[in-house]
Amino acid sequence: MSTVIAEQESRDLWIGGRGPLLLFAFSVLLSAMTYLAATNRAMNFLEQREAVNLTVQVSLSVGVLLTLVVSADTISGERERGTLEALLLTPVSRRSIVSGKLLAALTMWLACLVVTVPYLWVLGRGVAVAGQAALLTLIVGTLVAAGLGGLALLISACTNSNKTSLAFSLLLLLVLFAPTQLPALPRTGFGDVLVRINPIGSALHYISQILVNRRSWTYDLGYLLSPALLAVLVAGVLIVTAPRIVQLTGGVGSK
Repeated sequence: MSTVIAEQESRDLWIGGRGPLLLFAFSVLLSAMTYLAATNRAMNFLEQREAVNLTVQVSLSVGVLLTLVVSADTISGERERGTLEALLLTPVSRRSIVSGKLLAALTMWLACLVVTVPYLWVLGRGVAVAGQAALLTLIVGTLVAAGLGGLALLISACTNSNKTSLAFSLLLLLVLFAPTQLPALPRTGFGDVLVRINPIGSALHYISQILVNRRSWTYDLGYLLSPALLAVLVAGVLIVTAPRIVQLTGGVGSK
């Protein structure tokens, strides 16, 4: 039954206009960044790989942000609009509601990935790295999007206000993203630990090692542990707690 909910939510997202609008803003951002990277006359092969890596990192970060924004609206938004009661009266389990809404939110990430592929091809065709970059974005980005999207859905289910849900979700993303802007962090022992436990930091570091430093896919595989664990842990928590958190009033155990 989760597929029924996913189809309905996906229609609301994409036919309702919110998804295309977010995707258009994403494509404008990516176009501007690709133009600046492609018109750099001093670009050589190494810099071209860095341009591809930059595109992947921007795509992953912004794509996850848009997925998180959609997820943060799923349950608390239904409460505010007064539509959750009608949804709860349908013959669908609450676990199906949660999983269906998460699947629909992940279509936002997949759409961002589809938009990103042509940009990767343009920037990476000279060094034959576009296919590798696209596959990395699909695998690593989906892990991060599923984990953080599920976390935003969990926050949404536990709050009554859509603004509160969105604020907490964006704050969480900001806290995780800020350390990735410290270039010297992975070079120290303590910094490496911080990178490894941060699902966004470890994912971006893993991608950089493959695309820029030409490491093999298995050399730094340990960096994917935190995004994979987050995705599995959040999925498990959502499945176990769905009957308690998907209620008319937000909060675990609320009546």
